Formats: sequence, structure tokens, C-alpha cells
Amino acid sequence: MQFTQIRNATITIDFGGKKFLIDPMLSAKGAFPGFPGTVNSEQANPTVELPIPVSDIIAVDAVILTHAHPDHWDDAAKRLLPKDMPLLVQHEQDAQEVRAAGFIDVRVLQAVTEFAGITLLKTAGTHGSGKVLEDFGALLGEVCGIVFRHPQEQTLYLAGDTVWNQQVADAIQTHHPDVVILNSGDARIAGYEPIIMGKDDVLAVYQAAPAAVIIASHMEAVNHATLTRTALREFAEVHGMMDRLRIPQDGESYRF
Repeated sequence: MQFTQIRNATITIDFGGKKFLIDPMLSAKGAFPGFPGTVNSEQANPTVELPIPVSDIIAVDAVILTHAHPDHWDDAAKRLLPKDMPLLVQHEQDAQEVRAAGFIDVRVLQAVTEFAGITLLKTAGTHGSGKVLEDFGALLGEVCGIVFRHPQEQTLYLAGDTVWNQQVADAIQTHHPDVVILNSGDARIAGYEPIIMGKDDVLAVYQAAPAAVIIASHMEAVNHATLTRTALREFAEVHGMMDRLRIPQDGESYRF
């Protein structure tokens, strides 16, 4: 397999002979406002440019949306992706939104979905915890993760926009992934707990999956992401995590 960090949660995964684009946010730097009520909301999104041309990014076999928030599925993606591109989404609500943008091959992920000989297993996650879910649960909405399996590949677990919790622990225990991708930017609504993983969550996954390589994604590209790559690297060095933790720059790839 090959993992490529594009920007934010937008990545590509070459797996089992197919190439997937995950959570495409394809807008130019500063194309839309910061998210109201989040930290640094005065800063426009995305906060950095794409590292490679859009034409290269969208040259894939399918797109997977873990959920339809605008930093995972923006107007530029709706405009630039081919309308006959297969799009796999977490549930019918997201499918309706994608179809409304003109896409004709929209598929709702089941617990187990087959795509061109690749098995995709939908996993659960929670976009925050505690008080932030009590106050903003409807806004944060549902999210999912995906486990990728193929006879000729190692097992890959994409956790999605979730914090560390029992759902993530169960996915690791059930699927024994060799590679785990975490959305690790410690994004925050102002005054509340994180809505995606931060450094302590990454440490928890590192400890829960002692044989897996951990990849930290969803960093330094949207206004409310508070954890930098440098800060995560410094934390990881103190806790002895750099043997299995990868913190890619935008445009960087890894092969497994």
C-alpha cells in the first residue's frame, strides 16, 4: 500500500491495486471563512495551499467520505471531481447530500463492503466527548472510520474524525491493523474539549496497537486545529513513540 498526505484529512491510499481519495478538501488557500465558534475562527480556510495539482489528486478509482463536513467535502471537491466517480459514504443522509451535488455513483458503506476485491469494514467513532457533545452533538454529527483488507496487503485502519474512546479501542482489538491513520490536529470549539485526537489520544493508540505504524494526519490546515507537527513530534520523542509514529508533511508518501 501507499499512503500520501495531501492536506488536512485529505489523503490518497493505493491499496490492493486501486487508488482511493479520502475526504477531499480541494479549495485554494483561504477560500472560505474560519468555522464560527471555533478557536482562531478569524483565520480563513484552508490555511495552506494544496501541495500537488488537483488533476493529480483526483486521478483515483474512488472517493471515500468519512463524513460531509466542509473540511472533508468542500465546494471545490463537488465542482472538480468527475460526476461519475464512485463515492462511498457513511450513511444515506450523506449520500443524499452527495447526490444533490450531481454525483451519480454514490454508494452507502455497509458494515462490510466489497470494492474491486478490497474489503472495506466500517468502524464507529465519536466527533468529540463530554460537554462538547452535549452542546454541539447535532452539529458535529456522525462520523465513521474504515478498515481496509486485501489478501496481498497489510491491514489498514483509518480512524476518521474521532477522539480516543472505546470504539477506537474495539476496532484495534478486533481488526489488529498494521497501519493506523489518525486525525490528530486537536481541533477545538472555543472553550471545549477536542473534537478530534490530540497528542494524548495518539499516545493511547500507540499503546493499544503495539505492532502498528501510526500516521498522524489532519494537521496544520484548518483554523481550529491546535496541535502542530512540531509539538506532536516533541511529545512523541519524550514518550518514545518515534519508532512507530509517522508525522507526514503535506505531499509526503509512505509505502508499506
